[in-house]
Formats: sequence, C-alpha cells, structure tokens
Amino acid sequence: MDKVDVKKSLDSYQAPKGRFRILEVPERRYLMIDGHGDPNSSPDFTEAVQALYPVAYKLKFASRAQTGRDHVVPPLEGLWWADDLDAFTTARDKSQWDWTMMLLVPEWIGEDLVLVAKEQAGSKNRPARLDDVRFEALAEGLCVQTLHLGSFDDEGPVLDRLHHEFAPAEGLALRGKHHEIYLSDFRRTAPEKQRTILRQPVERIRS
Repeated sequence: MDKVDVKKSLDSYQAPKGRFRILEVPERRYLMIDGHGDPNSSPDFTEAVQALYPVAYKLKFASRAQTGRDHVVPPLEGLWWADDLDAFTTARDKSQWDWTMMLLVPEWIGEDLVLVAKEQAGSKNRPARLDDVRFEALAEGLCVQTLHLGSFDDEGPVLDRLHHEFAPAEGLALRGKHHEIYLSDFRRTAPEKQRTILRQPVERIRS
C-alpha cells in the first residue's frame, strides 16, 4: 500500500529558503482547535496539540482499513493573529496572540471517518480538549510564503520584510491570518535547525 506524504505530494508544502514565493493555495480541510496566549507557557496550547494528534492517528488507521489508502500524518500547522500586527513582527508579544492549531486531512477522507476517529480517540485516555476539535475547510487563495530556518523567535525580521517590503513592492495587500507549517518536530529539534513555512494570504491591489 502506497503511503501519501503531503510534504512531498502537495505543491503548497514547498517553499524556498531566503526568498518569497507567490502561489495559489486551494481550499483544504483540517482538524482544528483554537486557543489564546503564549504557546511556550499556555497549558491550553499543550492540551490543544494533545487533542489533535490522537484524532489524526485514529483517522490514518481508519482510512487504511476502510478506504485502502494510507498516509503519513501531516505536519502540525498554526494560524496566528493579534489585534496589533506588531505583536508578530517587532514586539513579539506572545501573550496577545490568538491561534488555531491544525492538522491537514487528506482530500479522500470525509466527515464520516473524522467522526469515527474522534470517537475512537476518546475511548481510552480521553484528551482534555477532544470535544473542541473540529473538521473545517480553509480557503486561503493567493498567498506568499517562504521557508524559515531557525528559531521561532527569529521570525520577526522575516515577517517584517514580507509585510513592509515584499508585499508592497509586488502590489499586494495582507489579508487573513498568518499561517505556519512546522516541517520539524519542535519538541525534538534544536531551535537553530527548525524548518518552518511562513505563509501570508494576500490580495492584489495593482497589477
């Protein structure tokens, strides 16, 4: 049985290091869960991640058993936003951040299997925030993204260039929520070696 790995099969999971790429991201569906505050100190963040992964693994096994299709559990992703955009770029005030953590659901899997997976994930050692996990589509459309190599705390200057230099020069305006895709497992990877796709939805204000 072939095992699909979205990091290799989907173009939207490809990003150049050191430069920005403009691309169209199609609608995709995710397991999602929301929260607020500093991910480094918030128990809410830990519980959110602990709720997502059991569902994702049960979904993988259910897909293999019921559809005959297997996949690598996709990387963790996050949508991040704050009332003040500087909280991401110059101030980096993580206490002001709102977030949605996500895991991609392969396109051949429907809501019926997601419901089965959630039920199975709660049958033993039920995650505290399991009921908060939802199955939802995200349509981002036109986006700019780049590959950041290094600590999350070093993202600020990259985002500042995207927001205030690259986007205006390309006739683009920011919209939607900042999106990160964690290609490295940040629990096991040294900060200087972390690989993260930084994505920002945009719209054209001039051609």
